[in-house]
Amino acid sequence: MDAELSAKATVLLIGQYSTGKTSFIRTLIGTDYPEMHIGPEPTTDRFIAVVHGEETKTIKGNALTGVSELPFSGLSVFGTSFLNKFSAAVVNAPLLQDLTIIDTPGVLSGEKQRTARGYDFAKVSRWFAERSDLILLLFDCSKLDISDEFKGVIEELQPFEDKVHCVLNKADVLDREALLRVYGALLWSMGRIFKGAEVTRIYVGSFGGDDVVVREEHRALFDKDRAVLLSHLQTLPRACAMRKVNDMVRRVRLNVVHACILGYLRAQMPWLWGKERAQAALLLRLPQFFLEVRTLYLLAEGDMPKVDEYRAVLA
Repeated sequence: MDAELSAKATVLLIGQYSTGKTSFIRTLIGTDYPEMHIGPEPTTDRFIAVVHGEETKTIKGNALTGVSELPFSGLSVFGTSFLNKFSAAVVNAPLLQDLTIIDTPGVLSGEKQRTARGYDFAKVSRWFAERSDLILLLFDCSKLDISDEFKGVIEELQPFEDKVHCVLNKADVLDREALLRVYGALLWSMGRIFKGAEVTRIYVGSFGGDDVVVREEHRALFDKDRAVLLSHLQTLPRACAMRKVNDMVRRVRLNVVHACILGYLRAQMPWLWGKERAQAALLLRLPQFFLEVRTLYLLAEGDMPKVDEYRAVLA
């Protein structure tokens, strides 16, 4: 949509509860923002888009889908149950003149929390990830365990692996040796989930505000990583246009694959009768047909859709 093509660069923050996402945003923009709440318990139960504006205010999700200047109208597909948990915090901060920051609910563990949301958290996260220029996964040094829901969200981010960076927050509580172990454990965990050869970039620091006491042994590392992260954020607006061009080309490739698959499947259908039986047989043999389509049209394996999702749509 036009608003998405003209949108500012976007940073998406994802993490389990109490990893310091809200404090991290406050540190970046240098001020408080509407609906901000910080605490050790799960405090953010909604998606919040922190955007620039002269007047500090909150715009609710249903109204946001009708604001033509902001790129959120596409979120209406997730329904009222999601839009009731989505809002925009408008604040006058210099950083936000070129960036939009998306704060997400803390990822919880357990089946009850997953079903209580009323919408598909992983699918909404993927929607934002597809349109983001940088995805930051925040981790708390004192609790690196990755819940099932968090793992599911990270796996949804695999197509955008090149945009995913990690922030190891609250690292001031660890000594040098413990920090090295935690850093290695996080690197290993990310390597298991993201199976690519490239190692995910990890920033180490403590983004809890100006009152955080940093151990002197860590100060040089924290200052260096913070400077690198801020420098990367400043380059995002310039790279935003190229990311959109890249995304358009990717969508064209996916459409070509889709057309090839449908054309091949239609050619297997009978002309007159037995269509329902033929459709059922095609759905069962879909993996085989995917392989045949790839070979016939010389398509890349990475451009092929997921078999289970494609079968469900066809059905």
